[in-house]
Amino acid sequence: MSANIYAIIGLASVLGGAIAISAPAVADEASLREIYEELVEINTTLSVGSCTRAAEAMAARLEAAGMPEAAIHVIVPSEFPAQGNLVAELAGSAASEGAILLLAHIDVVEANPEDWERDPFTLIEEDGYFYGRGTADDKAMAAIFVDLMITYLHEGYRPPRTIKLALTCGEETAHHFNGVEYLVANHRELIEADFAINEGGLGRLDPDGTRVYNGVLAGEKVYQDFRLEIRNPGGHSSRPQRDNAIYRLAAALGRIEAYEFPIEFNSTTRAFFESLAEIETGQAAEDMRAILSTPPDPAALARIKQDPSYNAVLHTTCIATQLDAGHAPNALPQRAAANVNCRIFPGHTQEEILRTLTGVVADDGIDVSFVHSPETVGESPPLTAAIVDPIARVTEELWPGVPVVFSLLAGATDARFLTPHGIPTYGVSGIFADQATRNAHGLNERTRVQSLYEAREFLDRLVRIYARGD
Repeated sequence: MSANIYAIIGLASVLGGAIAISAPAVADEASLREIYEELVEINTTLSVGSCTRAAEAMAARLEAAGMPEAAIHVIVPSEFPAQGNLVAELAGSAASEGAILLLAHIDVVEANPEDWERDPFTLIEEDGYFYGRGTADDKAMAAIFVDLMITYLHEGYRPPRTIKLALTCGEETAHHFNGVEYLVANHRELIEADFAINEGGLGRLDPDGTRVYNGVLAGEKVYQDFRLEIRNPGGHSSRPQRDNAIYRLAAALGRIEAYEFPIEFNSTTRAFFESLAEIETGQAAEDMRAILSTPPDPAALARIKQDPSYNAVLHTTCIATQLDAGHAPNALPQRAAANVNCRIFPGHTQEEILRTLTGVVADDGIDVSFVHSPETVGESPPLTAAIVDPIARVTEELWPGVPVVFSLLAGATDARFLTPHGIPTYGVSGIFADQATRNAHGLNERTRVQSLYEAREFLDRLVRIYARGD
């Protein structure tokens, strides 16, 4: 990160304390809500849903708004008939200018209606929130992007730069099928762009609804699953033996639980905590400054790590997520296996983490292997003034005094399939949320009604600036 970008981040971080203001006016809330409702109520889970149906529904809306049929592409891989994707294009007036890609995924995580307080596949507005699977991840951005394209078509808007829209399938199940990866490999010309706007950036709200900062994704940890497996001759459960596959696997997982990867910083995470230190007060602000010392202050670090979101961006993390063991209730286990999910801090390879886990397990009888082939890892997208300045500018216009904070994402988005292949992808949404209750991937997923409509205004202004090349 250049000194100029540090200056931009510093400026954004000291604009002032967060304040609450009324939601900005938007062109037509009813139009956005209608699109949002249709998307949420189309089940797009891997098990029984259909991204193809959702892609076709959004394509029909664009065509009805006047987009030429030749500019709309519903792309359905023959081997994955329910994993359809939509790519659409609003042609710019300057052929020499590179395109902007608006990217959102339309598949969602599984949701068992019996576990939810409300039907996860019915959009329900209640107490200032929209509830439903995908309301936060990622059908809010998908609906906003479709609504913006329809608005531009109705206006007859033709900016210098071409604006492309890609609604893709498989972000939540990337190792089954991933739409972005498929498009890069098979239809690169349709999504070719100078850069992309994607999910991953999220504004933070205090519990009382006060805006703390507008977050922008400026890099991601690397996702990798590892399989631990041990095999054993087994035997009759009435004749226990000391060499038990389940116990040995459990002991290995205990060693992984106890192991902590070293704390480290890069330019993004250092700037993140520097920015937060200007926003927070009291002990929290002191601790954020103290962990940036060399070496980090141990007591401050211990307090900071109590917050799972902060702990996640301080180092590589590995956690057991699934178990599979035994073949009968009255037999000694012949096999025991576990999935360990790692989120790898930038600068480390998947092979390096494999070696570390093997050493931590410290059991030659337990095989540690990749569940899937390691993905190609790219550099973080460059934080140029052309990208950063418009974000800070629109944030200040809509929410005066609310700083912009650039962060490392502990999870993984479809940016990991674009940035390494020459399309830098930035997570920026203008959606503000209380992370404790948003509950993406969990029960009763929700998005604040006000935040959805504000984000539509934010993204509209931001896209228009990028499209003009201001």
